[in-house]
Amino acid sequence: MAENKAQEILHFLAEHKILDSYQHACDTGQDHQMIVGAIKSLQSLGDVVQVEQLQSDRWVLTDEGKDIVKHGSHEARVFYAINPEKGTLQSELMSVVSNAEVGFKKAMSANWISIEKNGMVFRKVPTITDTVQEVLKKISHSSVNEYSEDMLKEYKKRKLIAKVVVKNFVVTQGESFSTEIVKQESELTADMIQTGSWRSKHFKLYNFDAFGTPLSCGHLHPLMKVRTEIRQIFLEMGFTEMPTNTFTESSFWNFDALFQPQQHPARDAHDTFFLKDPQCSYEFPMEYLERVKKVHQTGGYGSTGYNCVWKLEEAQKNILRTHTTAVSARMLYKLGQQKEFQPVKYFSIDRVFRNETLDATHLAEFHQIEGVVADYDLTLGDLMGSLHAFFSKMGIERLRFKPTYNPYTEPSMEVFSYHDGLKKWVEVGNSGVFRPEMLLPMGLPENVSVIAWGLSLERPTMIKYGYNNIRDLVGHKVNLEMVYKTPICRLDK
Repeated sequence: MAENKAQEILHFLAEHKILDSYQHACDTGQDHQMIVGAIKSLQSLGDVVQVEQLQSDRWVLTDEGKDIVKHGSHEARVFYAINPEKGTLQSELMSVVSNAEVGFKKAMSANWISIEKNGMVFRKVPTITDTVQEVLKKISHSSVNEYSEDMLKEYKKRKLIAKVVVKNFVVTQGESFSTEIVKQESELTADMIQTGSWRSKHFKLYNFDAFGTPLSCGHLHPLMKVRTEIRQIFLEMGFTEMPTNTFTESSFWNFDALFQPQQHPARDAHDTFFLKDPQCSYEFPMEYLERVKKVHQTGGYGSTGYNCVWKLEEAQKNILRTHTTAVSARMLYKLGQQKEFQPVKYFSIDRVFRNETLDATHLAEFHQIEGVVADYDLTLGDLMGSLHAFFSKMGIERLRFKPTYNPYTEPSMEVFSYHDGLKKWVEVGNSGVFRPEMLLPMGLPENVSVIAWGLSLERPTMIKYGYNNIRDLVGHKVNLEMVYKTPICRLDK
């Protein structure tokens, strides 16, 4: 079909030298887009034709206008529906003629018909000329110059025509013009080279503006996109990332080193995942372990401790870590073994595991973001200032702090931010100053304080991308199309 139209255009050019795509479509009654497609196929042949694209305002028929060209105007239909001798009831006309109300008014204005008091409608003239139909036929062939602007506006008001912007193409003969279409080869084959037939072949030109085939590649999960942004915030603030590649941890580093009592409910099976194989760990820094045992049982460093029996077998139990603070404990212990203390700023973003009941906002596995600063004589004011600096880089400016309890921080604060969408204050994190009972057994100087804060990665991701159910973001029911289409993350810093 397209090849036949292209051939038709070539023969037209051979006779007339020039072709306007839109005018040709109107003259031949063909679809303009089909003509344009044929012209573009001729363009791909090289210099066979020269094409110039133009843009102009043109009057075109609406669907109602096209219907009138085929079946006559509404007023003409009303006229021809009237019995020429006996007349016809107006109610009958209204039921049998489409758009009869408009046609009746126009026929009355043209003085073609009359109506009696009894509702009978009669013809007043024996014959009529359907001017509307004739005018629309000429407009459909782009012949509008002979009509006044007022007439065109009247037809537009009746919604019979509309003015549109038309992109048309003016085609003329090219340097290599011919009425025969020579097939062009799309690729150079080994056989053409061997036989030498390539010398007589015509090859398609390369289109260097064409888009290549989209590559199938990996996509970052929304969690990873937000993680990248938050990681960049920590790096901009001068923090160093902690190694968090060990998901399993001993209860000693996860709980005991943090001065969390062995009778704490968080250490029960309903809150923590315990490993069966290997069930226990046996390698610990023994001198440090003894100091931790002592501070738990009898106290020390100004503390009375928990005054309970501390059991090594409880500390040896292997678990899936419940927080990345276990990694912070290891890093602070290493810091305490240095000959000379150096202030540090650490951060981590990684997975933790808790035996949670699954619902719209809780999973058994999630990501924890943690920031830790160790320096001389840090205070609660330093913690608040660090939190304001961190959250402001995430686009969160309005913060409030509420006192709370954590086993290993004192004082401790919950962090709240005002949510403009919910019109209320929502919790965004937890924070505090690590207790001396945790830090001094590690060997850190007495005048060194450690401030820390933590939050989940899932909550800001859900807020950023508008998820109400965490299971739409993580888990086996996740729609992979969501991963492909989720935009990049840009926090409002």
